[in-house]
Amino acid sequence: MSIVDKLKVRYQTANIVEQIIYINLGVFIAVFLVNTLGFLFNSQTNFFIEWFAMPAGIDSFLTRPWTIISYGFLHTGFLHILFNLILLYYIGNIFIQYFTSKQLVTFYLLGTFFGGLVYLLSYNFFPAFVKDVDRSVLLGASAGISAIFVGIATYMPNYQLKLRFIGYVKLWHLAAIFVGLDVVQIPLGNAGGHLAHLGGALFGFIYVNQASSKKINFLESIFSIFQTKKKPMRTVYKSENKNPKASKTKTSTTKNQKEIDAILDKISKSGYDALTKSEKEFLFKQGK
Repeated sequence: MSIVDKLKVRYQTANIVEQIIYINLGVFIAVFLVNTLGFLFNSQTNFFIEWFAMPAGIDSFLTRPWTIISYGFLHTGFLHILFNLILLYYIGNIFIQYFTSKQLVTFYLLGTFFGGLVYLLSYNFFPAFVKDVDRSVLLGASAGISAIFVGIATYMPNYQLKLRFIGYVKLWHLAAIFVGLDVVQIPLGNAGGHLAHLGGALFGFIYVNQASSKKINFLESIFSIFQTKKKPMRTVYKSENKNPKASKTKTSTTKNQKEIDAILDKISKSGYDALTKSEKEFLFKQGK
C-alpha cells in the first residue's frame, strides 16, 4: 500500500475533528510548497493567500466572497497552526461526545463565517483601521474553534477538565479566559484576528442559548436532503387489555426512566459528584 493510500485510509477512518485537522495540515503544506515555487521563480505573490485569505476591504471582498469561509482553513505560521489544531483536537473531541459530527461542522463553518463578518465590519467601521483596511487579510481556524469552544462551554459550563499543576477547572472558566485574552489583546496587535475570534465566540454563545431545548438542530434539514435512507413506518395496534395492575406497573417504569434520564443529564453537565445522596442511591438501586 502506497503512502497516498495509507493517508486516504487514515483520513476515511478518522473522526470529524481529525478530518478537519488533516484538511488544515494539507492546506498548510500546500501553502509552503507554493511559497518555495514562488521563491524559485521570483514571484512576489502566493496563490493561496491571494485567493483564499479574506481581505478587509469591502470592494476586494466582493470579488472573492468565498474567502469568508476559506480563510478558516488557511495558516502561514507554524506556531499559529500548532496552537489552533491542539485546541481543536481537545475541545472538538469533547464537543462530539455530546453533539453530532454534523453539528461540529456547523459550528466550525458558521463560527468562521461570523468571525469573518465581524472582521469585515470592524475594519470598515472603526477609525483605528482606516489606514490598514487595504492591506490587511484574515486567515486561521481560530474563529471556528472559538465557536466550538464557547458553544460547548455554554451548553455544559460546569464540565471540569484536569490540568497539570492546576487541578480541576470548569470549562466556562477556561472559555472566559480565552475570550478575555482576545479582548485585552486587540490594541496590542493582530486586532483583526482577535475580533474574528470574538465573532466566532459570540456566535457559539448566542446559538446555544437560543437553541430550543438545548438541541443544536440548525442546518439539520439541509443535511437531511443527502440522506436517502428512510425510516420504516411504524404500525401501532390498540390493545383491548384493560388490566389496571399492568397499567400501574407501566406508569411506574416510565416515571423511573424519566428520573434516570434527568440524573444522567445532570451527570453529563456537572459530573457525578454533583448528584445528591438520594440521587446516587436511586441510580445504584436501578443499576441492580
